[in-house]
Amino acid sequence: YFFLFFFCPFCSASPQPPPRPPHIIIYLFFPLFCASGGAVPPATAGVPEALFQVPQWTGRPQFGDLQLNVALAAAKAMGRNPREIAQSIVEHLDLAGLAEKVEIAGPGFINIFLDSHGLADAIRRMQESTRLDLDAVTAPQRVVIDYSSPNLAKEMHVGHLRSTIIGDAVARVLEFLGHQVVRQNHVGDWGTQFGMLIAELEAGGVNSAALQLADLEGFYRQAKAHFDADAEFAERARQYVVMLQAGDAKCLALWQTFIGLSLQHADEIYRKLHVSLQPADTRGESAYNDDLPQVVAELEAAGLARQDQGARLVYLDELVDGEGNPLPLMIQKGDGGYLYGTTDLAALRYRIRQLRAERCLYFIDARQSLHMQQVFATARAAGWVPAQVELLHCAFGTMLGEDGKPFKTRAGGTVKLVDLLDEAVNRAARLVAEKNPDLSGQEQAEVAEAVGIGAIKYADLSRTRTNDYSFDWNQMLSFEGNTAPYLQYAYARIASLFRRAEASMDACEGQPELRHESERQLAIQLLRFREVVHQVGLRGYPHELCNYLFQLASCFMSFYEHCPVLQPGVEPAERTGRLVLAAATARVLGKGLDLLGIRTLERM
Repeated sequence: YFFLFFFCPFCSASPQPPPRPPHIIIYLFFPLFCASGGAVPPATAGVPEALFQVPQWTGRPQFGDLQLNVALAAAKAMGRNPREIAQSIVEHLDLAGLAEKVEIAGPGFINIFLDSHGLADAIRRMQESTRLDLDAVTAPQRVVIDYSSPNLAKEMHVGHLRSTIIGDAVARVLEFLGHQVVRQNHVGDWGTQFGMLIAELEAGGVNSAALQLADLEGFYRQAKAHFDADAEFAERARQYVVMLQAGDAKCLALWQTFIGLSLQHADEIYRKLHVSLQPADTRGESAYNDDLPQVVAELEAAGLARQDQGARLVYLDELVDGEGNPLPLMIQKGDGGYLYGTTDLAALRYRIRQLRAERCLYFIDARQSLHMQQVFATARAAGWVPAQVELLHCAFGTMLGEDGKPFKTRAGGTVKLVDLLDEAVNRAARLVAEKNPDLSGQEQAEVAEAVGIGAIKYADLSRTRTNDYSFDWNQMLSFEGNTAPYLQYAYARIASLFRRAEASMDACEGQPELRHESERQLAIQLLRFREVVHQVGLRGYPHELCNYLFQLASCFMSFYEHCPVLQPGVEPAERTGRLVLAAATARVLGKGLDLLGIRTLERM
């Protein structure tokens, strides 16, 4: 079942994926042929189901397209010769129309060579399909995704980039698969920073109506310095927080001024980044303020929270450190104030009860892993989250500078996100002017915007999200290697091919002949798109899609080098088939980049 869903390129309708990829193959190939009495379940070959493994793509045509190593794994457990086991499996498989050859190699590898006619027919269907032959899931889930979530009252900085673009890419993928995605931008619009700002306004007599975002940034730094240096000021700021939480009209009016400026700035960044977050997706900490006393009351009623020196904390048996010491979650301070954990619990309860989430994904810094474990465990212990609802902390690492330290300005300060994006566009503009001076000014500006922003995003998305990565301008803006400019150029090159052919990519129809090995390898790579998209939807790792697109573009470049398309002497049927391959490649590249939130270009 798993093999068919991820790897079979010949089914016009894919089976529905399970919530998680199974670790065994129960019926290898069986669903495809059961209607006609085809392949026999592997258990018939005498191999226990638990020993079966997922076939792997070989990447080396001489060893077939797929390789199954189950015989080697089963030999030791069964006390039999692996080649005998492999032979028994092969004898019980009927792969007519799926594989043109199956062979046993070495000590018992089963090499599967896919049928070229079946591959060609699958490419034809893919090109004719508006969804690239990727059917929407038949049992869509309601998925709530928490991402971006900047703290307001100051400008967004580079630390907000990863959550914003990784979460957005996964949201786009899940929507494309047919799931109902609810975006939640859980902004920090409540808490101590606003008490500081109100206290600073009161102390300095500043006209809040005249504040602009740039002023607010400097004003915040001024208030923070005052807070750190003056204990009396710090206490007054904390009292303003309590007043704000209690609904004081004057504090609320000043707070709303800060929030409006910050949200306007955030929305401008989202538009520049080409992410799909909208103002309506914003639901900040303040939205849960009235619910916080009830959260604490319910936890106390359930026997989960207890007082400790005036504060209320949740102790759970599963939340301990390596030495068995408890790691409690504080939900209310001794002065009556609430904490991030309390708000996060209220938000999670809201997402389950009001938003009816069936799956919750949180794209939050890896340094918050313990906090998220505490929140998830507490919410489940309180009975707020049904057992079947998945709670997943999609942690990510840190963006580092070329020196391997957290990314900073030369002066050691925090890099504003808008400055980083502007620098990317400016660098791309210089590159575009150098490489293609014939473009008009407007065209150069459009290309620079797409290439610069795409380069920033792809450099991040192409890394495994759990890892740290080093920021490198030269690498990310390169037109060689696994970069956005390389993929954007591959797409533009195909568009140029169709302009010269005076044909439309979308209307290109026919069936490739796949006579050349480069054609065949390109077809196989195209048909893996379905597998990769579903994998990103299940696991939440966009780098898997990036790696796939890079491999696809590389396959196309090899195909284009070895298989003439428009040159004289190419037979009409062969020309049509190769145009179909090129069109399908462009469509997959375009859709893949769109799922990553990166623009494509017809001309570069």
